[in-house]
Amino acid sequence: MSSFLILTLLLGYFLVLILISFLTGKNDSNVDFFKAGKQSPWYLVAFGMIGASLSGVTFISVPGWVEASQFSYFQVVLGYMVGYVVVAFVLLPVYYKLNLTSIYEYLFQRFGFVSHKTGAFFFFISRVLGAAFRLYLVAIVLQQFVFSDWNVPFEITVIISILLIWIYTFRGGIKTIVWTDTLQTLFMITAVVLSIYFITDSLGWSFTEFLASDELKSYSTIFNTDSILDKNYFLKSFFGGLFVTICMTGLDQDMMQKNLTCKSLKDAQKNMLSFSVVLTFVTFLFMLLGALLFIYAKQNNIAIPLLDGKPKTDLLFPEIALNSGLGITLGITFILGLIAAAYSSADSALTSLTTSFCVDILDMKDKSEQEQKTIRKKTHIGMSVLLVVVIIAFKYTLNSNVISSLLTVAGYTYGPLLGLFAFGIFTDYKIKDRYVWMVALVSVAIVFMLGNIPAENLGGYVIGYELLPLNGLFTFIGLMLIRRK
Repeated sequence: MSSFLILTLLLGYFLVLILISFLTGKNDSNVDFFKAGKQSPWYLVAFGMIGASLSGVTFISVPGWVEASQFSYFQVVLGYMVGYVVVAFVLLPVYYKLNLTSIYEYLFQRFGFVSHKTGAFFFFISRVLGAAFRLYLVAIVLQQFVFSDWNVPFEITVIISILLIWIYTFRGGIKTIVWTDTLQTLFMITAVVLSIYFITDSLGWSFTEFLASDELKSYSTIFNTDSILDKNYFLKSFFGGLFVTICMTGLDQDMMQKNLTCKSLKDAQKNMLSFSVVLTFVTFLFMLLGALLFIYAKQNNIAIPLLDGKPKTDLLFPEIALNSGLGITLGITFILGLIAAAYSSADSALTSLTTSFCVDILDMKDKSEQEQKTIRKKTHIGMSVLLVVVIIAFKYTLNSNVISSLLTVAGYTYGPLLGLFAFGIFTDYKIKDRYVWMVALVSVAIVFMLGNIPAENLGGYVIGYELLPLNGLFTFIGLMLIRRK
């Protein structure tokens, strides 16, 4: 598939998004940018959140991880489902009761100024890194299969990617994203279904024959219950997934900002529960696709693509879709799905970073409407520049599979948020607010040291997803130590 055709698809896709932005962003008010006027239909939000949750990481990295991890990632996904129930019935009622714009305003009302800033700071770090991970994936694919043919530097590829997102989000904000996410989710699900169809057909299988094949069985082990020492042991993965969802969805302004655009708490809860079921099914499809990709590569002697001289399984899907001779339809399907997957999460991340920085860090709510709008627009540009810098840095520092790296970083950055919100919701204690930032940093430092202890020093025990709940626990204990009488 030619690089010119891929670029044409990219530009055509963004023209559609810009049109949606024009139609939804006519008002250009802060209320619409931050809350979409609290008029979003719950089913629209639920469908769009699937794309935002999956992102380019799921679209490329989950299939690319199947050879190394089999289907063990599904243990984490089962934990996600339980986590969404907790978010729906524990956290959403708190946010709706207080009518929040940023969910970290809860920490100010519950504990005070320093707690508010600490929570906002850890979200800021978490979301910048998370969004950069996701956009890094799509940038390396565009670089590998489009811009390298024209000798365009990777840095320019990243700048173009962020600029396109900024163009269609700078006016409408979350109101635009609720609608664009719906379109992007549709493209993504269509892409994975058609990709499975085209590849199974090329192998001479029907879908049911593929599911019954011996080749699939060699990749499809889900449950790891052999040894608790393993990183992917079932209970470790399940509870890790549960806490990842609570933190990366329920304590994340990006994901909650969409929920807070629903008309009522009941609508938001229906959105969360229905979304969790569909998300689980779609993620399983991605793992089936991953097995199919490795089976196809093995039968056709397709090598794992190299990035900077190293094998990169994240690039296997684009290599097969674009360069293996399966036809232009699969190539077009892949490109539209990839673009949709990457930008459905990145656009909302950019908007939520702007929201949190304006509301939580800059405290702009006491300023006039015009001043708030000016601050919002300048912040939106600043967040775009920051993402460009971080993504470029990843090219020179990131070595492992992206989804593995994303879950590892979440263990460090979301833990203090877990501890703060748990302490606020499940206890009645007040705390010495000025010491909260120290508690959070000490907790992260302890968890970082634990995460870097060699397995042989722990009797072969590999620390993995449990870093996140441990981080939250240490923060909770630290808050107990600074509670007020």
